[in-house]
Amino acid sequence: MHFTDALGTQHTPDPAARIVSLVPSITELLCDLGLAGQLVGRTGFCIHPAGQVASIAKIGGTKDVNLEKIRKLAPTHLVVNIDENDKPTVEALAEFVPNIVVTHPLAPRDNLALARLMGGIFCAGDKAEAWCADFEAEYAALQALPKGRPATVLYCIWQDPWMSISADTYIARMMAEIGWSVPQLGDATRYPRFTWSEELVARIDGVLLSTEPYRFTEVHADALEKQIGKPVHLVDGEMMSWYGSRSLAGLRYLRAMAQSAQMF
Repeated sequence: MHFTDALGTQHTPDPAARIVSLVPSITELLCDLGLAGQLVGRTGFCIHPAGQVASIAKIGGTKDVNLEKIRKLAPTHLVVNIDENDKPTVEALAEFVPNIVVTHPLAPRDNLALARLMGGIFCAGDKAEAWCADFEAEYAALQALPKGRPATVLYCIWQDPWMSISADTYIARMMAEIGWSVPQLGDATRYPRFTWSEELVARIDGVLLSTEPYRFTEVHADALEKQIGKPVHLVDGEMMSWYGSRSLAGLRYLRAMAQSAQMF
């Protein structure tokens, strides 16, 4: 049996795999699938679950990895993500890591395929299926909620310069689950830069400031709300953007937002 990754590469199950993960959310998923013992390397941003990742070697960040340190760890598999990891870095690692597993979940339900891909390649299929059952239950609970009023919401991930997200992102599709859409901005990239204007403010119902990658706080939210005169809320970036294991909590987080008093 083979399992196909986001680039169409087929992978054969390997019960003895030595894994380096460059994707924090997938590091967490691998641990939850019982594979922490096979993780030989992780990024410094792979912080969950804290008790398990503490003993796994750090090999740099998601983009600035230490190639020689990874080489010495002798991994058989490297897990990467199209959004989070740089192509030149992955290509350099591919020169000595036999198997590169590429991921690219773009919507909440893509987590099912992601869990099955990890479980299939690394021989944790039963645990992956149990996780998928939990996901389906959380997703069904979210879908059962009464539909709220649609809203156009600007989701901010950075300032200086201000940056947002396009509709073609995991975060935007999470928001779409509760009827919120993101405005189209002039920059055609997936993570566009923008400037505040009267025209932009008029097109939105409110703003969400994410706690990552920029560390927005309630102080930022209060100041921006006074500046633009529209509702501004701080949201947990992990809950909105981390796929894998964190998506279960993410779906519950969405459900709580949908059930809360009218935000926008």
